[in-house]
Amino acid sequence: MNESVIHVHRGGPLVALVGNPNCGKTALFNLLTGSRQKVANYAGVTVERKEGRLTTPAGKTLRVLDLPGTYSLHPRSPDERVTCDVLYGRAKGEKRPDLVVCVVDATNLRRNLRMVLAVKRLGLPCVVALNMTDLAARRGVKVDADTLAAELGVPVVPTVGIKSDGAGRLRAVLDEPAVWQRGTNLLVQSTAEPTVGSQADHAVVHAILKRLGLAAVVPHTPSDRIDRVLLHPVIGPILLAVLLFLVFQAVFSWAQAPMDAIQAATEALGAAVTSAMPEGWVRSLLVDGVIAGVGGVVVFLPQIVILFFFILVLEETGYLPRAAFLLDRLMGSVGLSGRSFIPLLSSFACAIPGIMAARTIANPRDRLVTIMIAPLMTCSARLPVYALLIGAFIPVRPVWGGFQLQGLVLFGLYVAGIVGALAVAWVLKRFTAQGQVRSLMMELPAYHWPTVRNVAIGLWQRVEIFMKRVGGIILGLTIALWFLASFPAPPVGATGTPIEYSIAGTLGRALAVVFEPIGFNWQISIALVPGLAAREVAVGALGTVYALSATGDDTAQALVPLISHTWSLATALSLLVWYVFAPQCLSTLATVKRETGGWAMPLAMAGYLFGLAYAASFITYRVALWWGG
Repeated sequence: MNESVIHVHRGGPLVALVGNPNCGKTALFNLLTGSRQKVANYAGVTVERKEGRLTTPAGKTLRVLDLPGTYSLHPRSPDERVTCDVLYGRAKGEKRPDLVVCVVDATNLRRNLRMVLAVKRLGLPCVVALNMTDLAARRGVKVDADTLAAELGVPVVPTVGIKSDGAGRLRAVLDEPAVWQRGTNLLVQSTAEPTVGSQADHAVVHAILKRLGLAAVVPHTPSDRIDRVLLHPVIGPILLAVLLFLVFQAVFSWAQAPMDAIQAATEALGAAVTSAMPEGWVRSLLVDGVIAGVGGVVVFLPQIVILFFFILVLEETGYLPRAAFLLDRLMGSVGLSGRSFIPLLSSFACAIPGIMAARTIANPRDRLVTIMIAPLMTCSARLPVYALLIGAFIPVRPVWGGFQLQGLVLFGLYVAGIVGALAVAWVLKRFTAQGQVRSLMMELPAYHWPTVRNVAIGLWQRVEIFMKRVGGIILGLTIALWFLASFPAPPVGATGTPIEYSIAGTLGRALAVVFEPIGFNWQISIALVPGLAAREVAVGALGTVYALSATGDDTAQALVPLISHTWSLATALSLLVWYVFAPQCLSTLATVKRETGGWAMPLAMAGYLFGLAYAASFITYRVALWWGG
């Protein structure tokens, strides 16, 4: 996840999108801004921010902020506090919005309108985007936008965030000068009852709905009927486990063809450079450093894209909150609530956004425990290491009616991370959760089909972030490792490979003393060091180290067959287990430091993860040696 703070021109008009969670706000934001958006963090905090540019029909360019969802302007969690700070003009490095677009769910006005009343009291120009009007119409809920505008005293514009033309009227309204005026200079005057505070808002909303003829209870919806199956106490968890299992199967089976293509292109590029350049350090840098290192990481991009694809689809359909509900009882047994599920699920993509997402948890103790166990979720940066070792040591064969053994092993690694996280949470519960009772209250949005636009934008953002890491930190570390592995030159008459006499070789032999009990040789020990900066670098580092360690025709060998012939199965299993629990990359520890306000928690995290990883790898290695011997 991109952690940099966006530096933008502050002079343009700023439009803030505000709304309850699951009101379709982000879908509308994607529709308004398209690909002209950036993802980073709010200044001084680690809550993710999305900012984009919108051009109105009249040619006016606006800055658009997608603020974190909140139910009120009385914040209970850090991300809700960010929304309030922006609206009140207290956000560091950000001016107060010139206009607020309140996105409301047309199918659930009873709760959504309270946010509109709260925003009106701030005195900011306001427009209501009456979203999901198509879904409301299918349910028999007909909202008269003009009548609602008269009741609220602000313009009300119907929108459909999942249709390409669903925001046309909103864009046009933003060109009208009257909507940008503060105070009573609005397009319409309010006929709603005056209120002095949020305590009376529910009565005002009820009166508005009654005059609109919408005060009756909404009948059961298709989502309710689906939930009778998906939220069943027995069937629901089984279906969730099957779904996650199929996702991990797809990560391997679907990605194989594009991975083979990328690997073939990398090998062809290396061969072309080798044949076109004379032997020397420049060719070695390009072939053994840049191509072998970076190419060894890029090859796993298809698997990462597939994993993100499923996460985005599950989020778009509205299933993720249901998964949190299903897992609430399990997580309650270890001292957490179901609200920790979504941050932990986000950590499967990357621990950094997972730690950010923990800001939605109001309970400080639960939030801290979630942060501490988030790194145990198998992030996508581990996939290159897992794929390398599984591809080298686990045979490709179907089991259990056509499921691939490699996919089963990958699923097992994910399960191991989850079990480890729950075990750590249970231990922390013994010391910190006595007497605490937690109840889960959360909104379950209506099911709907995912939109291609939103999924595509989400995937493109993740690919862009990954490729920037490849072209930045991974390329830099790979080149640095090549220099360490190539200099100084071996002495005259040396019989070993040049890397054995280099700085990296000396460092690797020193580290091997620590890691030899768990089966790691000096090449693996070297690769662990740059892997602290970015997990994916470990594979590139192995490619560089083994390319420089090879002699003769071995240089042309791919990394998978090379390690399958030089490592034992016990070493491979030990390294797999190491990466299930290993200390996180430095950027994750830095994020924890900012989240917790000091170094105590990140140092504690690094310490306990190192201890878990070493102990688990030691046991795995010794058992594998005993079993194989």
